[in-house]
Amino acid sequence: MQRRDFLKTAGVGALAAGAGVALPARAEGPNIKWRLASSFPKSLDTIYGGAETLSKRVAELTDGRFEIRVFAGGELVPAFGVLDAVQQNTVECGHTASYYYYGKNRALAAETTLPFGLNTRQLTSWVMADEGMGLLREMFAEYDILNFPGGSTGAQMGGWYRKEIKSLEDLKGLKIRIPGFGAEIFSRLGAVPQSLPGGEIYPSLERGAIDAAEWTVPYDDEKLGFHKVAKYYYYPGWWETGTHLVFYVNKDQWAALPPSYRAAFEVAANEAHLEMLARYDAKNPPALQRLIAGGAELRRFPDDVLLKAYETAHQVYAEEAEKNPTFKRLYDSMMAFQERSDAWWGVAESPMSNFRQAVRRMK
Repeated sequence: MQRRDFLKTAGVGALAAGAGVALPARAEGPNIKWRLASSFPKSLDTIYGGAETLSKRVAELTDGRFEIRVFAGGELVPAFGVLDAVQQNTVECGHTASYYYYGKNRALAAETTLPFGLNTRQLTSWVMADEGMGLLREMFAEYDILNFPGGSTGAQMGGWYRKEIKSLEDLKGLKIRIPGFGAEIFSRLGAVPQSLPGGEIYPSLERGAIDAAEWTVPYDDEKLGFHKVAKYYYYPGWWETGTHLVFYVNKDQWAALPPSYRAAFEVAANEAHLEMLARYDAKNPPALQRLIAGGAELRRFPDDVLLKAYETAHQVYAEEAEKNPTFKRLYDSMMAFQERSDAWWGVAESPMSNFRQAVRRMK
């Protein structure tokens, strides 16, 4: 009995020793520290939080060896200076909205959203399961940048107004904070658009420097307190039907990363993208209820505004496509995808949603 026990113990020990020799030591990657410049203030926990999610998950997936430190808008570079900072390698990566750089190339706005364009799910589908990512990567190669999904707000609201918008005439001379193609369309409708970072909108509204402002969705709008200085809250946000944020990475910095770190970054970016939308979808309904209870007056844009904006948007796109090959490639692809996708939404998602809403209104 003792001999058998000895042999059993000796055999296990030998096996363990053999396994110890056979298994290679776990490879460890280098310690890398990056800085990420955000376009957003820390007070907007959901939209700014997308970069924090990326940073946290990258660190976890690399056992803390790949560290990305997040800086809010204005801490390292101006809120609208993220593209330049990443392109010039002032910072390794950034978190922003590409339509902030509309002045460089209007095609950049298509990466974020187009007025009356793809909704949130359609835009994600076009980017991740169709030809969108390839076309966008071609565009960003001109800036020495790789782009990655950086979150989504979903469809946005139509913004805050100090006076009611009863018809197209009420847009004449209206000073409104709005970026990208939305600004171009408002301008053609007679308004005076301005581009302001999130942190400057409230004081501009409060002192009357602007008459109206769009930002994002009820949860963020409530945090910034717009309802205290402009009581009319309009919908739908036709110029932001499915707004995407983006992570920019300098191409040389990306090339220097070990493959496992690149994989960690991509996984973390996708997670941040999905998490942001889920958080907004959960937080917007109660935020909207609180805003209305607090005195905000919800209004739908008049039909003449919506119809004229739709017509004007497509005039703008046609003009831009004639002179901008990059925009034309993106726009043609997106519209072809939208046509196919809308045919499906028209028999599936939209009818069911519309039916539920109609039943609730009848109760």
